[in-house]
Amino acid sequence: MFSKETYIRRRAELKRLVKSGIIILFGNNDSPANFPNNGYYPFRQDSTFLYYFGQQRDGLVGVIDLDEDKETLIGNDIDIEDIVWYGSVDTVADMAAQVGVEHWAPMKELKTICNAALSQKRPIHFLPPYRYDIKLQLFDLIGIHPNQQKESASMELIKAVVKMRSTKEQQEIEELERASVIGYKMHTTAMRLTRPGVTEKYIGGQVDGIAHSYGAMVSFPTIFSQHGEIMHGNPSMAELESGRLVLCDAGAETINNYCSDHTRTYPVNGKFSQRQLEIYSIVEAAHDHALEVARPGVKYADVHFSVCRLIFDRLKELGLAKGDTEEAVRQGAHAMFLPHGLGHMMGMDVHDMENLDQVNVGFDEETRPNLEQFGTNCLRMGRRLQEGFVVTDEPGIYFIPALIDEWRAKGHCKDFLCFDKLETYKDFGGIRIEDDLLITADGARFLGNERIPYHPKDVEAYMAENKQ
Repeated sequence: MFSKETYIRRRAELKRLVKSGIIILFGNNDSPANFPNNGYYPFRQDSTFLYYFGQQRDGLVGVIDLDEDKETLIGNDIDIEDIVWYGSVDTVADMAAQVGVEHWAPMKELKTICNAALSQKRPIHFLPPYRYDIKLQLFDLIGIHPNQQKESASMELIKAVVKMRSTKEQQEIEELERASVIGYKMHTTAMRLTRPGVTEKYIGGQVDGIAHSYGAMVSFPTIFSQHGEIMHGNPSMAELESGRLVLCDAGAETINNYCSDHTRTYPVNGKFSQRQLEIYSIVEAAHDHALEVARPGVKYADVHFSVCRLIFDRLKELGLAKGDTEEAVRQGAHAMFLPHGLGHMMGMDVHDMENLDQVNVGFDEETRPNLEQFGTNCLRMGRRLQEGFVVTDEPGIYFIPALIDEWRAKGHCKDFLCFDKLETYKDFGGIRIEDDLLITADGARFLGNERIPYHPKDVEAYMAENKQ
């Protein structure tokens, strides 16, 4: 938790931005894994609640009455039976004081607060709920059916939260740097353990253990797979095979729940083949290109498409693509190889604030998403960069057999794709290289003091020198 003054200041700015009515920020409840008393571990608090109220305990709600300038932390104190099993915890009154909130009340008081606001026809601002228990609680409190709650959520509050959380404070940047340190340990552990005969599952488990031992948890389910062409390829019981590439996409959360997100792709036997190196070097160049062109005032959508053009040009040199690059990218031919966006916002959530709807986080009135074109519709971040933004830089090249077959059968983008040559790459897999970019006053830099090896010679040298 940050200082009490941090949360006081953040709530003051939120009040300035939203102005009138009542704000209700729900913390999370414990979530059962397979029966009520066997919860998922560790408990993960809602990020926006954490941002403004700082407390990690389950069953809390923050209420801000903007008209009366009154802040209240809502929650029930635990009883002796809970203390026997889980130990003593601070009272709700104590937790309120720790983050500079003057008032506290038991959960039953929340219904009284909402009833009074409804009777006075005062606006009740809430964010789109994403957990079904909170949806039901919201239904009980203000009578909006769960099916209508996303549309009924306060756009004024959403915009205020996005505005504040998008630009990272110095203490947040320091937390993100700590997350990158853990990410370095995770990825270099995976590189040391990678060798033929070891299962994906084993290495994925070791990677997860690093995150849990140095921080709070993984920032998302670890991806570790020889099928790099599958975007979210979770570790399987398959044994690693010499001659194949393995893709590791993993990140950590610090104790204060700030995230890292890195991806590396490397040869199982520690040595790139010539064909692997040809594709890898393109992704490497695209990764470094994004760092060069990202800066305040530049649209991240423009960085994305600049990377797409670079990739397409280089693939033409290998005989995998053809035709005018600008027109090919305009028609979406690049999505054969890169079917996702260059990156996303990152902070307390690895896909920062995605529960507030990506169109509100990664886009704005000036920059709108293209939801019609395959690949481009997966662009999560397009708006102009600002100093203090943290975004991922994660270009990739993937050879997806089913996508190759479908586009060939339909003749989709046939003027730009060399399908006969693509057929010979169906067994290739995929390559992605990812790091986290902090936008600075005059450019951008990668988070983390130590760079996880990604230049081919560095990868091969690290794997040769650190075998386990």
